[in-house]
Amino acid sequence: MATRKDAHPPASDRSASGRTFISWTSMAILIATAVASVRGLPAMAPYGWASIFLYVLPAILFMVPVALVAAELASGWKGGVFVWVKEAFGDRLGFFAIWQQWMQNVAWYPAQLAFFASALAYVFDPKLANSGLFTGLVILVVYWFSTLIATRGVDTFAKVSTWGFLAGTIVPAAALIIFAVIFWQDGGTSHLQSIDDANWFPKFTGLASIVLIVSNFLSYAGMEMNAVHVTEMRKPSAEFPKAIVLSVVLILFVFILPTLAISVAVPGSSINLTQGVLQSFDVFFGHLGISWATTVMALLIVIGILASVVNWIPGPSRGLLMVGKEGYLPPRLQGTNSRGMQVPIMMVQGLIVTVMAVLFAILPSVQSVFWILTAMAVQLYLLMYMVMFLAAMKLRRTHPDVPRGFRTPAMPVVGWVGFLSSVAAFLLGFVEPSGNSDSTPQGLYILILVVGIVLLGIWPFVLYKLRKPEWKIASSPDTTHSDNPSQEA
Repeated sequence: MATRKDAHPPASDRSASGRTFISWTSMAILIATAVASVRGLPAMAPYGWASIFLYVLPAILFMVPVALVAAELASGWKGGVFVWVKEAFGDRLGFFAIWQQWMQNVAWYPAQLAFFASALAYVFDPKLANSGLFTGLVILVVYWFSTLIATRGVDTFAKVSTWGFLAGTIVPAAALIIFAVIFWQDGGTSHLQSIDDANWFPKFTGLASIVLIVSNFLSYAGMEMNAVHVTEMRKPSAEFPKAIVLSVVLILFVFILPTLAISVAVPGSSINLTQGVLQSFDVFFGHLGISWATTVMALLIVIGILASVVNWIPGPSRGLLMVGKEGYLPPRLQGTNSRGMQVPIMMVQGLIVTVMAVLFAILPSVQSVFWILTAMAVQLYLLMYMVMFLAAMKLRRTHPDVPRGFRTPAMPVVGWVGFLSSVAAFLLGFVEPSGNSDSTPQGLYILILVVGIVLLGIWPFVLYKLRKPEWKIASSPDTTHSDNPSQEA
């Protein structure tokens, strides 16, 4: 049965036997939903035309290598980053890689939902956006609601992610572009330089000025995350690479033009990192005399963020479940509900998110917490990417005969570009971005990051040391591809 080509991409299709499959267009939207968000646009908007360079450079050095490598690995091995690294370097590093992917996700939820709270505040009272108590409460309520949706199974969260992305990300992104043009043509004052006077490259003013550029790598993180669902596609070797290509197009659309639209509306020095998108809509709609429309856009953005969170909750935690079934997590964490969803692991990550949400309520600056959690998520994720790129290059050498539906061209070049970019981004991530108006003292910022990375990232080695033979209940059927035994690290 061929994948349906409806006017709107279906979240999934169903075989004659009743099994549900994810179509390649829906997989592309799942990937784009995991990566593309209007949340990060205000951070790049102060650069104006130079923001194009700041998006394209990380895309070339990071997003494209991740997309190419993930397409090859997913079309050759089932199970996501755990299996990819396990096949190359053994169980220990495989556990390390999937743990960092999962844990960065846990650190990312509060930062993403802080933007959700900011958008929701515009619906009731914009002043609430600066309230840590309001932000913390919203994080808790929305996260646990999203978890409830995710427990309903792949068909449910795929539908929510698909339609939520279209309504809550594509529509606001397109609206920013359209209303920026209307605003400019109608005589509105643009804060974006004219093309004739444009600065196409950012001015270098020291190390801190380029850290924000490097932090943009996180904007493209997640290209590989939905590879864990590749076994739920009808023909993954052919369809997953197609999904990658479409997702890249969607991601660049969401990022570049809407960022320029924000630059048109708001002066760079006045852009708020969590409210910048809605600041822009306030300007555009205020000029047109329809200020109420900002509330509509805020509600759509809320829907888009909800879809993104629902999409991220089951992905990395699914990979962690695979690790657990290999005997590296206690049996209690290996349980699933009737829909096959890893509810115990979701509960654990929910408890961690709950603790982090309290930070928004007790620390004085919402933006400072936003930056610290985002930076912590970047560092954890980059550790995983370093290992993933090394694994891809090794598997090309040691497992050349494993069938791959897609082969990365010039793998050594692509792999090393991605690896070195990840290392550079990791090292520079310990310098706080200069664009943060509520900056934390540099020494304290580094200390918080180091402590956070150690506390959140060390557990795979602890659990690996503490594992017991009775923890391995049964092998997961989706955690390998080839018959080649893993090389134990």
